Amino acid sequence: MTCWLRSALLLPILIAAVAAAGAQEVAPAPPMGWNSWDAYGLTIDESEFKANVTELAKLHAYGWTYAVIDEGWYMGEPLGDSLRHRNYAIDEHGLLVPSAKRFPSSANGQGFKALADWVHAQGLKFGIHIVRGIPRQAVEANLPIAGSPFHAQDAADTADTCPWDDGDYGVRDNAAGQAYYDSMLALYAHWGVDFLKVDCIADHPYRISEIRQIAAAIRKTGRLIVLSLSPGPTQLSHAAEIRRYGQMWRISNDVWDGWTFVHEQPGDDFPMGVRNTFDRLPPWAGQARDGRWPDADMLPFGELAPHPGWGEPRHSRLTLDEERTQLTLLAIARSPLILGANLTRLDDATRALITNKDVIAVDQHSHDNHPLEHLPTSFGQVRVWMASGEAGERYLAVFNLDDKPLSLQTTWRQLGLTPGKHAARELWSGDRLPASDHLPIRLPAHGCVLYSVE
Repeated sequence: MTCWLRSALLLPILIAAVAAAGAQEVAPAPPMGWNSWDAYGLTIDESEFKANVTELAKLHAYGWTYAVIDEGWYMGEPLGDSLRHRNYAIDEHGLLVPSAKRFPSSANGQGFKALADWVHAQGLKFGIHIVRGIPRQAVEANLPIAGSPFHAQDAADTADTCPWDDGDYGVRDNAAGQAYYDSMLALYAHWGVDFLKVDCIADHPYRISEIRQIAAAIRKTGRLIVLSLSPGPTQLSHAAEIRRYGQMWRISNDVWDGWTFVHEQPGDDFPMGVRNTFDRLPPWAGQARDGRWPDADMLPFGELAPHPGWGEPRHSRLTLDEERTQLTLLAIARSPLILGANLTRLDDATRALITNKDVIAVDQHSHDNHPLEHLPTSFGQVRVWMASGEAGERYLAVFNLDDKPLSLQTTWRQLGLTPGKHAARELWSGDRLPASDHLPIRLPAHGCVLYSVE
């Protein structure tokens, strides 16, 4: 085989290896952090954000790292009666910038740089949310795209708008479109952004051209920025493709604080409840690896106030058992863990859930994560997930999806482990079980257990 032919055949392998190495650097484990949407919706300001980051810093020892400002940071009037009346702040190149009214440290023209520097000084990482596309007002004014010969109208796809956010046009799959995203990510990298959540891009519609453009723009900055793609459910048929570009992608629509929700319109799946996640995650088993993480959405725990992104201000309507179940499922499936609570009002029960180092370790360090299929019919509404630990231990999560308590006598073999006697420790309670070939399981409605099995 000639040298040039051998090199040509090896090139795709080398490119894939470089891409995999980059993914490992950006998000070697599922990202953990806090996002403002569930408690503040469009409305968070600088003082509120800093107050939450101050509390997040106290949780950093448990792995909680990213502090993310969700949608609306560029709106001067986030509670305006329509998106067009919310007073978007953009710069002379058509890029969204923080509203100085709400984020006064941005009034110096440096955008989020001062705020990101402050977050970094707390030992944390800084993230923001955008809706894909280019602002309508930038297109109407045909503003120049920084660092290029193009203008906004060259980049804008005016036939495409997000179905639920009319503030932007889509971006064309052309040189001008790439130049626009390049200028955007160059600005964000200058600010010190570590995490970018891009909405209206992973499903309804799935915009692979813009995903590619954004990922390419991130690479050009040289900065390690997690690319989070939203909302879902991302179709499984896109798995191989979306893994090439994003570090995390949503596999469900927005999950809110309910076990289930009634949807009046056919095909409507908003909002989703915790119960839905048990159906959404299994098809993605095996995909949570190599710096790429199927994302089962945020944890709507604790106080969802003062302006939640959906519904009235409230304490989470999930029971403590349901919260424990959601966190356990996401951990053993290795989903990213993103808190939605108002951290300044964190209650003791929620704090205890999110500071369990053993459960968090399952999310961050386990492998071979998968649901157990073909359970005995006598198990009823039981679901079982398994994983392996770094020291050779096995993790076993048993969930009761029924609306009534469960009492079950089973063997380890029925739960997917080797026959014989096993000792175990339940990671939520810390209770140790002596070696036995049987396992008694008693669970409340919507409850769970999570064992480390020897």
